[in-house]
Amino acid sequence: MSTIIDRFEKIKSKISLSNPDKYVNIIAVSKTFSLDYIKPLIDYGHIHFGENKVQEALAKWSAIKKERKDLRLHMIGKLQTNKAKDAVKLFDYIHSLDNQKLADALAKHQTNLNKNLEYFIQVNIGNEIQKSGIPVNELDAFYNYCSNEINLNIIGLMVIPPIDDNTGKYFKSLSELNKSLALENMSMGMSADYVEAINYGSTFIRLGSAIFGSRS
Repeated sequence: MSTIIDRFEKIKSKISLSNPDKYVNIIAVSKTFSLDYIKPLIDYGHIHFGENKVQEALAKWSAIKKERKDLRLHMIGKLQTNKAKDAVKLFDYIHSLDNQKLADALAKHQTNLNKNLEYFIQVNIGNEIQKSGIPVNELDAFYNYCSNEINLNIIGLMVIPPIDDNTGKYFKSLSELNKSLALENMSMGMSADYVEAINYGSTFIRLGSAIFGSRS
């Protein structure tokens, strides 16, 4: 299990070498891995973890989150509206806010459960038909709706760039959109491209295989 900690420390070193003045939140993407496998990183003191399925996250994290109040759980996968209530109960951050129906459901459940989560709006930066996310030309209106009409705490934008040899151009575009909305955080960068994402201002990176190894 020490290999998880070793990998984690190497990532932190790599980040501080390339961006010594910047604090970056590392989300350890623990989807499909058992709690026993993840536990060494929790015991090591890491608090940010990411899951992409609500049911799996409920089974895995409900008990330990009651014990460990410092843990922060991030929903990074596509969120269905019918799972919004369970998501609000368990998660602290939602990275995949991508439509008005979902926003309305989250706002309602937050009020009923007296919780206030932090949200990233997922942007479909490459206008890919198969991908979720708000189209760039609808972003301003959606942000204003979420922030001003239903009082969701939008802290930044999130992107999964197209599989392309030039992710930098998409990171740059998201950074510009983020600045135009005066938002301070960005969720971008995964195991293969996190250093470049940080160079473009990412404050939350989502790392799975780089920490935990390849999924079976």
